[in-house]
Amino acid sequence: MSLHQEFPLDSSICYLNHAAVAPWPKRTADAVCDFARENTQRGAANYPAWMKVEQTLRNRLAELIGAQSPRNIALQKNTSEGLSAIAYGLNWRAGDTIVITDQEFPSNRIVWESLADKGVTLCEVSLTSASPEHAIIDALDESVRLLSVSSVQYGTGLVLDLDVLGEACSQKGILFCVDAIQSIGALPFNVNQCQADFVVADGHKWMLGPEGLALFYVSDQAMDKLSLNQYGWHMVEDRGNYNVKTWEVAQDAKRFECGSPNMMGAYALNASLSLLLEYGMDNVQRELLSKVAFLEQALIRHNDLELITDTERTRRSGILTFRHRKISSESLYSQLMAQGVICACRGGGVRFSPHFYTPESQLARAVELIPA
Repeated sequence: MSLHQEFPLDSSICYLNHAAVAPWPKRTADAVCDFARENTQRGAANYPAWMKVEQTLRNRLAELIGAQSPRNIALQKNTSEGLSAIAYGLNWRAGDTIVITDQEFPSNRIVWESLADKGVTLCEVSLTSASPEHAIIDALDESVRLLSVSSVQYGTGLVLDLDVLGEACSQKGILFCVDAIQSIGALPFNVNQCQADFVVADGHKWMLGPEGLALFYVSDQAMDKLSLNQYGWHMVEDRGNYNVKTWEVAQDAKRFECGSPNMMGAYALNASLSLLLEYGMDNVQRELLSKVAFLEQALIRHNDLELITDTERTRRSGILTFRHRKISSESLYSQLMAQGVICACRGGGVRFSPHFYTPESQLARAVELIPA
């Protein structure tokens, strides 16, 4: 595999924003172009072949997260839709508590706040302690029904030990939800190992796919705990039989897909995942963390910069956030963007997020463009 050919990025930019929206690999663009060309010339004449691509996508998503079967995989529009299916599918009781952290992306906060009129309380745990996992576990009292955390914090890149949290939830009978959008595609992920009941992740970041298509994993044990709030032709057991007027809900996670699939998105994400799985997630992780370590050292050598991201090796992800001692983060972000360094202003600083294929020369160039 030639990474240079797979990622023919404009040489005038340093792309360090995979934690927001990732560029597509060439094979992904080719897949979408082929699908569009076929649609233009033959319409849906090959619709059965399209459905095979959708099933291949489910299989690849299951492989990517270590799920036992693709039957636990639903395709959603985005992370928020998956979280909403959980929030409005569970049978809440007044006095129930949901625990999150104080650094969550709004998707993993607003949806739980919206349950206040049902008498559900939201508890936010600070991640500033030396052991954030222990702080979270200490908050899991008898009122807690659900723990919902991001595997990697979007602002600082902090990695949480999901295995420890999952075991605590299992011991206490608490449902465990993981927003894994900042880790799947960047770091190895295993739903069984972390004992997650629910995992949600949009495909447009580290999975290198399009916006508008997300993974929604539901464990066998949790599937029947969710009532349905959307209904349509696609979520029934015999979804290809349009003339039957009696129906039953699909036995697998397709029950959370009420209508027509995002077929063009499926072609795109399927192609992107083929690249990640072909390269191997252990190799992706090794290369990505090597790039992050290189970038970290380059930032440390710049005397006017202060790292916000935790540099402990077990906490590392694909995100490095820093601030300038003399220039505001907003101003520095604008200057870098104007010079072709595509990044973000997050977590109280400037956020760099390379991927496994990012050349070290681009990382060095990005740091060189940071003024003293």
